[in-house]
Amino acid sequence: MFDSLPNVLLLLTSSVLAVALFRALRMPALLAYFFVGVVFGPYALNLLPDTISGRHVAEFGIVFLMFSIGLEFSLPKLYAMRKTLFGLGGAQVIITMGVAILAGWLAGLSLPTAFVIGGALTMSSTAIVSKILIERVDLNSRHGRLSIGILLFQDLAVIPILVLIPALGAQSGDFGTTLALSLIKTVVLLFVLFKFGKTIVSYWFSIVARQHSRELFVMNVLMVTLLLAFATKLAGLSYALGAFIAGMLISETRYRYQVESDIASFRDILLGLFFITVGMLLDFHQLISHAGLVLALLVGFVLFKGIVIAVLSRLFGFELGVGIRTGVVLAQAGEFSFVILALGLEQKLIGGDELQVVLAASLLSMVIAPFIIQYNGRIARKLVKSYTRNSGQVVDEIVSVTKNLKDHVIICGYGRSGQYLGRFLKEENIPFIALDIDPTRVHDAAQAGQHVMYGDASRRLVLEAAGSERAKALIVSYSDMRASLKVLHIVKENYPNLPVIVRTYDDADIDAFRDAGATEVVPEVLEGSLMLASHALVLLGIPLNRVVKRIRLFREERYKMFQGYFHGISDLSTEATEAHQIRLHSVEVTKEAFMTNMHLDQIDFVSFNVELQHIRRPNMLEDILPRPDIVIDVGDILVLLGRPADLSSAEKFLLTGR
Repeated sequence: MFDSLPNVLLLLTSSVLAVALFRALRMPALLAYFFVGVVFGPYALNLLPDTISGRHVAEFGIVFLMFSIGLEFSLPKLYAMRKTLFGLGGAQVIITMGVAILAGWLAGLSLPTAFVIGGALTMSSTAIVSKILIERVDLNSRHGRLSIGILLFQDLAVIPILVLIPALGAQSGDFGTTLALSLIKTVVLLFVLFKFGKTIVSYWFSIVARQHSRELFVMNVLMVTLLLAFATKLAGLSYALGAFIAGMLISETRYRYQVESDIASFRDILLGLFFITVGMLLDFHQLISHAGLVLALLVGFVLFKGIVIAVLSRLFGFELGVGIRTGVVLAQAGEFSFVILALGLEQKLIGGDELQVVLAASLLSMVIAPFIIQYNGRIARKLVKSYTRNSGQVVDEIVSVTKNLKDHVIICGYGRSGQYLGRFLKEENIPFIALDIDPTRVHDAAQAGQHVMYGDASRRLVLEAAGSERAKALIVSYSDMRASLKVLHIVKENYPNLPVIVRTYDDADIDAFRDAGATEVVPEVLEGSLMLASHALVLLGIPLNRVVKRIRLFREERYKMFQGYFHGISDLSTEATEAHQIRLHSVEVTKEAFMTNMHLDQIDFVSFNVELQHIRRPNMLEDILPRPDIVIDVGDILVLLGRPADLSSAEKFLLTGR
């Protein structure tokens, strides 16, 4: 790419160090690539030459970015989000772009230049927004879902913009003819590819996959992507359009996730190279000389875009506070802003001062975005007093349901796992309340007469309203680790004696959950493996009672607090069987209890055929493991393991001495 090895080493070394630094500062990696391009580019240290061949290689970053976007789209997904996607998202793009084009034209710019600038300023950053929403566990909130829907439409809107820019840059023929020809080509190409392409691509990928060669599979992905990109380029359209179509075609096959995994690494590297080349375009001297104009454009388009999104959200039936939060989240420019600017520069539609001002304002908006987005809730509550009242109303509604509940269970998240758990609790007549932030799910469950309330369990006020100080247990059924940890931190800080059970996908995060205060962690993969093993052993001729015993022993070793509970199909509901089943039983130490102030070594638990599992002491986070020198105190809870009759005898002795 570059003329010498030193330049390549400088590029790689500086990129590695910059990305590591920016990640440590919790800032997007793409800003690190911009930083490298700006510092080492021709307008600063001039250590990295801005060559045509380098830009051509960097264009592959755009190709694979568009390919990845195409992989995320499917017709069912688009249809399910049609209201937010095409209604709210479409209105935002049209209004923002239309006003930006009009403002540019009134400022004396040509319509093609104003179009490029309008397209660039309309986009928002998918990378920044999705990362922050995930970290803040806001992805499934109302403003989170609105933000993702608008971002998806912006990604779709990039396609016609990238088609129109080469048409605007055409040197021959009138604009109307060129534009009409480009649109006809696009429609015909899309029709042919989607009519026949899916079948052909699926069949071809199945042939390649049967060779069981990862190298061949990756090369095939590259070949298909670049072939379609080249086909659209030959048709007078852009590389990006062909890559997007390739992604959409492959997304309809069963190889989508494998493809996505295989291209991720070199896509990110090429995309980083593209952003370095964009950073090399920024001229600090012009930036300083036009500092006032840059700041004016930055403040103007950020405020305007945020206000447009907030107003549109309100018009589409969402609360104004939610709209303001969405506007704050999406006010910045995005990755595709630079794709549009780069294509406009290539077609000679923009350059000079206009490019420098828009480029600098877009880059600065992305730099400040992470710091502004984290205050979106505070900004909404400051500007809209009713939003605060509505939050209080949510808490009041939860209080009205839980005010009479005691020794109940709080379920955080009412997805599939939460709903199954709710059924078990209901059958055992155990009171519970579930908290979820999906309004549709909450509405459907409430209609069915279940105690499911809208509320964010990671908020202290919501947990307090749910009666956490009176609850017997709290169960976190989230699939997201960050969301679960957020709840655990609130519980540990405010309700240290409340037992918490956490669901997780596998055992990779068990230690993190335990350190955060989880009483027990249940990994889905482990339980699924146990069921798989039990069925396999039975089919292989192993006696059923031996299989059940082996699974029970494994569970007892894995789940110490559940010893005696996992009996599988041998757990019959007859009185005879119940009398011989080992179970756990808690005995609370009162002032009048015989065992008060006794050392543990003074009590012969073995004579009663019971085992002391642990001691729970008030205001202590950890259970106390039995030691002979421990003195039993008032308020302690002794957890015993044994058969019902033996437990009854032991409890009688501990309380009365007889």
